[in-house]
Amino acid sequence: MIQDILPYHFDNVYHPRQPRDEDIVLLYRPGNILIRRADMPYARVKELDEDDREALQYLFALDDTACFTLCKEAVSLPQRMEYVSTRWLRTLRPHALAMIGISGYQLWSWYRSRMFCGECGRLMRHDEKERMMRCDHCGRMEYPKICPAVIVAVTDRDSIVLTRYAGRQYQKYALIAGFCEIGETLEETVRREVMEETGLRVKNLRYYKSQPWSFTDTLLCGFFCELDGSPKITRDADELAEARWVERGAVPPDEEGISLTGEMMRVFREGKEHEY
Repeated sequence: MIQDILPYHFDNVYHPRQPRDEDIVLLYRPGNILIRRADMPYARVKELDEDDREALQYLFALDDTACFTLCKEAVSLPQRMEYVSTRWLRTLRPHALAMIGISGYQLWSWYRSRMFCGECGRLMRHDEKERMMRCDHCGRMEYPKICPAVIVAVTDRDSIVLTRYAGRQYQKYALIAGFCEIGETLEETVRREVMEETGLRVKNLRYYKSQPWSFTDTLLCGFFCELDGSPKITRDADELAEARWVERGAVPPDEEGISLTGEMMRVFREGKEHEY
């Protein structure tokens, strides 16, 4: 998955430091990231205008290399670089570069949306000790947005429910998924989402793994579960373009190798879902 980056180490502890020439700069626009088509696709601090260097915001580190961003428009862009959709990061290798690229985008987007206090409307500032935005006028503190959600593999012996999203750019097969509601456990979310999207009832829920998914500001929690009752699917057409039972041998391969969904589909295809 995208977070599996060994031998690299993603250090997300917030310990800001002064930027060095060889540190990485991650530059964004809404829905886009600035890259060059090379082994190292991101800019270095030494490539920036002096005014931009002074405005850099610390994000995290990859091994000993710190990563920064700009929460404003850059004065001048480094040479031979272009903006591409953040979806390009799904194909970037090694995974470590994709991981810092999309994690940086999640933080950059959050910083941009928290420039002003939601309580009093005054300008907020970056806290010196925590990854937090602080309002000195009313004392409001804002932390990064992370939304819990579930990925659900509904199985019935050698079959699994696969879906395609309605009205989205991503049109490959996926599993049932949805965000947690207020006052709801993960297990309750699983049952509700499966019922809402397919009309199926499930039992024997088994937690599989979790994954940070910065493409949607989400912490994904994967579950396998078994059909409880009728296998007839009643598809929610607003959410899904397709929902159907697929036999184990017909489950498509995990070509990207970055998502929890893809890994869970592969685990089922290989008959290993009961090992977890």
